[in-house]
Amino acid sequence: MANDISRRSLLRYSVFGLGGAAVLGLVGCSTGGSTAPASTPGAAAATDFAFASWSLSEEAAKPAIESALKTFSSAEGISIDTSAYPYNEYLNQLTLQVRGGQFAGAAQLDVAWLSALAALGKLVDLSAYTGGRGYTDAALGAGTSAGKQLGLPWTIGAIGLIGNAELYDKAGASLTPGTIDEFEEGLRALKGIGVIPYAASTKAAQLKDIVVWMQTFGSPIIEDGKATIGDDASIEAVEWYKKLYDDGLITADIDRAAARTLFAQGATALYDDAPVGKSSVLSQSPDASLGDKMTPIARPVLKAGAQPQHVLWGHLVVVVDGEGAETAADFAQWLTSDPKQSEEYFSALGLPPTTDAALASDAVTSNVFVQEFTDTITATAKPSPLWQYPAYAQMETAIAEQVQAVLIGQSSASDAMKAAGQTINGLI
Repeated sequence: MANDISRRSLLRYSVFGLGGAAVLGLVGCSTGGSTAPASTPGAAAATDFAFASWSLSEEAAKPAIESALKTFSSAEGISIDTSAYPYNEYLNQLTLQVRGGQFAGAAQLDVAWLSALAALGKLVDLSAYTGGRGYTDAALGAGTSAGKQLGLPWTIGAIGLIGNAELYDKAGASLTPGTIDEFEEGLRALKGIGVIPYAASTKAAQLKDIVVWMQTFGSPIIEDGKATIGDDASIEAVEWYKKLYDDGLITADIDRAAARTLFAQGATALYDDAPVGKSSVLSQSPDASLGDKMTPIARPVLKAGAQPQHVLWGHLVVVVDGEGAETAADFAQWLTSDPKQSEEYFSALGLPPTTDAALASDAVTSNVFVQEFTDTITATAKPSPLWQYPAYAQMETAIAEQVQAVLIGQSSASDAMKAAGQTINGLI
């Protein structure tokens, strides 16, 4: 069995520190996790199972995923029935199928979606699949909900600032701004060379990025089970964002896709992204050397000595209880922790692996960009405080809409953030 092959290389290493619409109808549901039983590795003969993934709908990722599925299914002598939906439709489609009893098996999941899917009570507890696999503590934490290991970590990183070193050098701006004041000074220097200094999110679809800036200014976002948005720190953060907007240091109608395109064209010097975005940027760029210029930048802090704020990013593999669930769990373990598979996946897509052994492999350590990103950004990354709630996406939408109202002059930061905080509290 493919799982037996993996067991010959059990990993016991020291911890490597890594420092859409929400599901309708889940508001008010329990977030206590799965009601499905825990599963045991290799406890039953291999059977056919289903696998759902948004990566199978993406041209760049599909070959790597199909290769992994073929390797496992051939070794086990089984077939794997696949289903694929575009990322923006994926959670809703998967939720409808799980809720209706139409899907069981393994499924790719964004780390932000775990509490929403767990609220359906059909995820298998995979705690027995983590022992001896060498997963990092941070990676395992991303797949934990209500004290249960409901997801195995497939790739874990963060979303952080990525700069064009050549443009920074041309402007005389620092690639290591320590504080907000130093960061803003650099943006003004970049404006002087005729580029958009910072392709920050200003379109409602991606304005959830403002949350990490609120944390940078000192807002905890959630405290004692209530939203703190509307406090002085969140208001100050949005007023600062508005100042950047009014001064032309950030610009209108920017989401992640637009920011990648602008960066690829050399029209902006800075944007927010996860490591996975690099391949998309390079595929659009006429500059063959752009990859060498892409530099991760630690998010600046309000006062020197504070810890930079970054939000966790990554993919999990979860198992929905039902037909084929035990083999699906074996597959999830193999896919996320087998050394050879992890290295091949990283080499194909540049997505950071989640085990100590894979992170220490030559394939990863020789990738300068990923190593710098891990050390500079992922090291201080944390899950969003909103992800613990099934209605987190509605909460992010409430924030985004209010921030956008501030940017276009329809509301003050104080009124907007207080309104956002009230909406979030109504959803908790």
